Amino acid sequence: MSIDLTSTYLGMTLRNPVVASPGPVTGDPDQWRRLEEAGVGAIVLPSLFEEEITSESWWVSDLLDEGRDVVAEASDYLPEFEDYSIGPDRFLDLVTRAKATVAVPVIASLNGTTSGGWVDYASRLVEAGADAIELNVYDVITEPRVTGTDVEDRIIDLVTTIRAEVSVPVAVKLGPWFSALANMATKLADAGADGLVLFNRLYQPDIDLDGPSVKPRLMLSVPGNVRQSVAWIGILSGQVPLSLAASGGVDSAEDVVKLILAGADATMTTAALLRHGPDHVASLVTGLAEWLEERGYESVTQAKGSVSLSKAAEPEAYQRANYYQTLHSWGPVR
Repeated sequence: MSIDLTSTYLGMTLRNPVVASPGPVTGDPDQWRRLEEAGVGAIVLPSLFEEEITSESWWVSDLLDEGRDVVAEASDYLPEFEDYSIGPDRFLDLVTRAKATVAVPVIASLNGTTSGGWVDYASRLVEAGADAIELNVYDVITEPRVTGTDVEDRIIDLVTTIRAEVSVPVAVKLGPWFSALANMATKLADAGADGLVLFNRLYQPDIDLDGPSVKPRLMLSVPGNVRQSVAWIGILSGQVPLSLAASGGVDSAEDVVKLILAGADATMTTAALLRHGPDHVASLVTGLAEWLEERGYESVTQAKGSVSLSKAAEPEAYQRANYYQTLHSWGPVR
């Protein structure tokens, strides 16, 4: 039996729900065809970070000014500011090149720091050919007087503004740290978002004891991380008019299957591609198809959301009752 693996994400038809998410693999043009040949449903390019572009601009400007201050005649020999490869051009070029290289949808990711920056760069990424925009909303609020409502309003205003400026689908990549995530999802839908990516990770710093000092330390997501996405996609599926994508800990075909059953339209992976290589996509796609066929499903659509909160035979597993049951499910090793 031939299984229909197609899935609709952000209004786009993907040949399957396995998506390569932002990271070193999707940022390497040499890997795009490998991902496509392995069967990937879509590619999300690395995030354009506004502060990175701003920092580069200031660095070059200071460098040129310093050279001219030291030797006045140097101004005749130093390149003009516009000649340096800075700004968003390399990110825009990445979008254009990806669109020319692969046939699967290409999604551009953006992390801004100012309202004007978000809008400007989103518009430029669309002009470069992006099929959709993923707003990588990541901010660590350290100011005690900033409230949860302040944070939510800021994100809602951002989505409303960008939705008015771009014509392609817009997804919002959120962290799980909202006190009422289902309500926040509803507000984002009302603001014009087309989908959610659940979840963004909080990259905690580490303490270097030799300093001592605080230093960044990257740790790849692990398979167990996927359960958070399973839970919230299962809760939101059928309750909010948004396309839902999972991110974080998608490592195996079993992870993909669980997320589809919970209601995911797309399952995104980065860490697994770094561990196993781009060809790992094929095992995820094949494993999904085999599981569906073994269970008698004819398509991803048929299986999607079948054990979500709105359809589960035991919905209390998603609710508070699960807290008690989980704590009492453990027994001592005999």
